[in-house]
Amino acid sequence: MTTPLHLDVRRRAGGGETETELLLDVPSDLKYVGPAVELIVGRLPSGPLSPRRIRFNFRTALAEALANAIAYGNHHDPARVVHVLVQVGHDVVRLHVTDEGDGFDPDGIPDPTLPDRLELEDGRGLFVLRRLVDHVAFNAKGNSVCLTLLAG
Repeated sequence: MTTPLHLDVRRRAGGGETETELLLDVPSDLKYVGPAVELIVGRLPSGPLSPRRIRFNFRTALAEALANAIAYGNHHDPARVVHVLVQVGHDVVRLHVTDEGDGFDPDGIPDPTLPDRLELEDGRGLFVLRRLVDHVAFNAKGNSVCLTLLAG
């Protein structure tokens, strides 16, 4: 499949440290999730994350955040894109995924481990993300998530 994905790689110096930024706009179609993840992981500089954390935690978190942004944020609207920014520092990787939707209240998402929610097929994405990364934060609008993975 030919993809319209173009990864922009930037290096920024500041505070005695060089940070690498990877920027990618992803069309609002789930078929681009896999290629986007592979493109980003393929250009991720060696650094703070162990190969296992890149192979499992980072990949899975990125795929989940992208799929959520496409499906729930942009509602598969082909006129919208999902903006991805990966910041790689000396001891941290921050993954920002921003959709063009109206946002949501992450505190309003019920715990999927509650007995009355165990059989439901949705509502597990945020739960999974919180277990894959060291910190999850949303902007005030609720259309952008920052996933932080610390060195290790």
